[in-house]
Amino acid sequence: MADRAPFAEVASRVRNWGRWGPDDQIGTLNLIDETARRRGAAAVRSGRSFALGLPLSEAEGIQMGFIEGRVNPTRSMIQVNLPLSADPDWVCASEDLVTLALQCATHWDALAHVSYGGYIYNGYPAASVSDAGASRCGIHLLTTVVSRGVLLDVPRALGIDILEPGYAITPDDLTAACALGEVAIESGDIVLVRTGQMAHLVRPHRDLVAYTWPSPGLTIETAAWFWERDVAAVATDTLVFEVFPGQYDDIYLPVHLLHLVEMGMTQGQNWVLDALAADCAVDGQYTFLLDATPLPLTNGLGSPLNPVALK
Repeated sequence: MADRAPFAEVASRVRNWGRWGPDDQIGTLNLIDETARRRGAAAVRSGRSFALGLPLSEAEGIQMGFIEGRVNPTRSMIQVNLPLSADPDWVCASEDLVTLALQCATHWDALAHVSYGGYIYNGYPAASVSDAGASRCGIHLLTTVVSRGVLLDVPRALGIDILEPGYAITPDDLTAACALGEVAIESGDIVLVRTGQMAHLVRPHRDLVAYTWPSPGLTIETAAWFWERDVAAVATDTLVFEVFPGQYDDIYLPVHLLHLVEMGMTQGQNWVLDALAADCAVDGQYTFLLDATPLPLTNGLGSPLNPVALK
């Protein structure tokens, strides 16, 4: 039988079920209040903006079939210069259609994305997710995700460009990144953790296998670090989010379960952080206003997005 004691110890410390009431469905995003948003607005100084989303196209997609059914975007035309009036030279329209997995590129996971022991966040039954989608804790409930963003540039804090494949990020690494940025995490902040993994997607050396596996990422112990600081959400520049292969052979994807199920903390993957990190390194400012509001996909289990950081 699997020994899950390391997971259980952290889970017992960070569980937020009932913290915002028995009917809560957005978890730690409750921590984003007017004070947190004003703190984000106050971080805007230069006016420089950074788009943090991957391009959405089949050719630039990052999915290789490791996750069943998670397909790259495909776009097709449904109208090409179609006349809309009796005069064919007057008004014509072109439209297109996109098919994509909601978590195929830069995205947020909904809290209903994973379950264990028969439950999702706040004690809702896993059966609340059906063929109709997430009847509880769906992505559409994240109506506005705007707060102060904080970049934790872990490789730069360690004096390197990119973390080693499979590097396990510790709480000490996160603290070192805070020291690099001379920033203290405050309640309601959205934390972006850079590993440098996006370097594997840069042409001409694009390598999707290297990007996917093995991957640096967050560890079980970092969940308590985020919980102690009342972080509202966390995103990384990797596909898996947590260190992969994991810390323990018999504990699969534990950070997903700690964040989404126990803490109710929204998490994001495949965020493009290198240009933002380079700018932060130049001016020493690792905080910014972040708008990471997902698409209002009713009962969705996730949402693609193009987050914007404004410094």
